[in-house]
Amino acid sequence: MKRRDFLKAAAPATVLPFFVGGFSVKAFANNPFLQTLMQNDSSDRVLVLIQLIGGNDGLSTLIPLDQYSQMSKARANILIAEKDTLKITDTLAFHPQFSGMQNLFKQGKLAILQNVGYATPNFSHFRSIDIWLTGSDYNEVLSTGWMGRYLDQQYPGYPAGYPNSQMPDPVAIQIGSAVSLAFEGQNSNLGMAFSDPAAFNNVINDTTPSTPNTRGGHELAYVRSIGVQLQNFAAPVKAAVGKGPTLSSQWSTAGVNALADQLRIVAQLIAGGLKTKIYVVSLGGFDNHADQRKSQDPLLQKVSSAISAFQDELNLNRLEDRVVGMTFSEFGRRIKSNDSGGTDHGAAAPMFIFGSQVIAGVQGKNPKLPDNATGEDNLNMEFDFRSLYASLLKEWLGATDADITNTLLRQFPTLPIIKPQSGVDIQKPVNTTELLQNYPNPSGGFGAPKTTQITFRTMGGAASLRIFDINGQLINTLLDEQVAPGERTVSFNTSNLSSGSYLYRLEANGTSLTKTMVVMR
Repeated sequence: MKRRDFLKAAAPATVLPFFVGGFSVKAFANNPFLQTLMQNDSSDRVLVLIQLIGGNDGLSTLIPLDQYSQMSKARANILIAEKDTLKITDTLAFHPQFSGMQNLFKQGKLAILQNVGYATPNFSHFRSIDIWLTGSDYNEVLSTGWMGRYLDQQYPGYPAGYPNSQMPDPVAIQIGSAVSLAFEGQNSNLGMAFSDPAAFNNVINDTTPSTPNTRGGHELAYVRSIGVQLQNFAAPVKAAVGKGPTLSSQWSTAGVNALADQLRIVAQLIAGGLKTKIYVVSLGGFDNHADQRKSQDPLLQKVSSAISAFQDELNLNRLEDRVVGMTFSEFGRRIKSNDSGGTDHGAAAPMFIFGSQVIAGVQGKNPKLPDNATGEDNLNMEFDFRSLYASLLKEWLGATDADITNTLLRQFPTLPIIKPQSGVDIQKPVNTTELLQNYPNPSGGFGAPKTTQITFRTMGGAASLRIFDINGQLINTLLDEQVAPGERTVSFNTSNLSSGSYLYRLEANGTSLTKTMVVMR
């Protein structure tokens, strides 16, 4: 077996001996894109990803007050009293345990993206989180993660030669025990866990235990030598933890809030001078099929207080202009609650992007709920999650359009999430993108043509036009490409559709517009 093939097979299981604050730590390799970041205007910027494992219920987290009547019919056994909600606009409120996030919103440090998901959602935890971590379409299986496609571009021989003077620190770190699929590279997962402090003797002395003079022994020696090389990343991590002060009084007692404990480590590493660009933390427990209020309420309190303390820590250390964070979960929950006082796997949900450099506010519309929701009803997607990925990569981490295409495998419209590089606050750009009503509408009935025309206007750039059924299942992609500024009309043949209402959605120029068409037979 060639050593490259052997490393490809063995590297995903490599576990490195290091714990920080009781959590195992993974380090991720350098790559040309992230190396470029170290040399440009975004070189000191940090991105923190917070995964809410299990599928968080968006309708309980971000409550559309203008849909309260419909919610009271659909989910009376888990409904939060309107008087207890934390209002952020006239028609929108947070869960009562989200006071920390409410304060960040008032301070202009929180952006809310409504109804985020992907076309034809999958309701399996395993498949859906694979889609989020790899950035794939619903019907596409990828073996590499969206960040891993950055981390594996230029150095196929990694980890040989790392760390070095050019990049002495890990470029990305994950706190926790599981290596994220998001960092899966072409040859192996580039995540490395530091788990046993006693093995630092081998790191310091650059030695490995002896092995027998056999073929298996030679391969074992090779794996151990690679492991020791990878462990060198432990030294700067450990040193940074010792240097980073803890200043905020908002942190909870250690062990009370696992997410806060992880974010405190991230804050220490940033304050300690580590040059790491990307951090991943997580909190589980959001798969609430029963007694949702009992389980979700304390979880949301942990999320809110942890992010609030983290932002306060960054502010006190004068680091908040360098860091942007994002929450995500594999899916939302259904509109209608079940008889067990829980909710079942659903589709779209809100996402939260926080930091002093985000364009604060709410993007997207409140979801429209049916008057008598059934157990099959879902929230319709308004924004594809990969548009947020593209926006953060481009506007925060400095990726080029080519970088983004190579990572997300096609272009996605970006969203106005990040302030200009100067840090000067701006208003959201005037929305000159327009989606017109299709004509004829209805189509296909009473002698009407079976082809309808959909017209839209954009400022140019990446644009997509898709057809969905009323439940958000993707029917057809009419357009997904770069378009010139101005007006464009696309024809759509409805002859294969049954009678009923359908949605058509335009994504372009940082916005998503949806209209309804009717098909008759």
